[in-house]
Amino acid sequence: MTSFADLTSPQVAELLAGPRKPVLLLPVGAVEPHGPHAPLGTDEIISAGMCARAAERLADDPDVRVLVLPTLNYGVTRLAAAFPGAVSVSEATLRGLVVDVCGSLSAQGFSRIVVVNNHFEPAHVETLRKATAEARVEYLDLVRRRNAARLTDEFQTGSCHAGQYETSLVLADRAILVDTEAMATLPANPVNLPAVMAEGKDDFVAMGMDQAYCGAPAAATVAEGQSTFDVLTDLLVEAIRKVAG
Repeated sequence: MTSFADLTSPQVAELLAGPRKPVLLLPVGAVEPHGPHAPLGTDEIISAGMCARAAERLADDPDVRVLVLPTLNYGVTRLAAAFPGAVSVSEATLRGLVVDVCGSLSAQGFSRIVVVNNHFEPAHVETLRKATAEARVEYLDLVRRRNAARLTDEFQTGSCHAGQYETSLVLADRAILVDTEAMATLPANPVNLPAVMAEGKDDFVAMGMDQAYCGAPAAATVAEGQSTFDVLTDLLVEAIRKVAG
């Protein structure tokens, strides 16, 4: 059992009293368009998939007990506002959720928490950085250079919203949710998201993403998704080891 919410209250009490250090993982995503081919919940699927894999990898670890918290599915998502399905919350709402959830758990003795996010809109990322610092929990920051350098070439170019990188991950985890016929027809759309945002462009259409994707989704494969999940899981296990001390 790897889901915190599946436990009973007495089982939670046993976690705190047991010999293994409990580490809780909080997946964070967003509800936003990911091209005409990938689901609105792509970011949440990736975060939850990472967490499940890390918990399974460490299931028999003698030192830590890893459990996955219910996902925070909503994020700051203004860039995709022109497309149907985008659901955004404010920075204050996101901050409050993260600080309150982590604070409630910390007050019970669950101080070892790792926040795992795969929605990289700058306002969202910055809010998570501040909220996790305030809550004194770990944030696995995948866009930091040392972490990004271990991921795919497309991820490192910044042209990876619903492209080969993200679509491969969804194919590896929830393939039924990908419209592979639509995916196969999409031409590569090389948009350097950090660069165009630095120019002041603040929505997908202005950025050249008139179908809400960039990168090369047609090149996505299950094999790449599985390989990338392996790397993401490595990064998360390292973060778990860090907080477990």
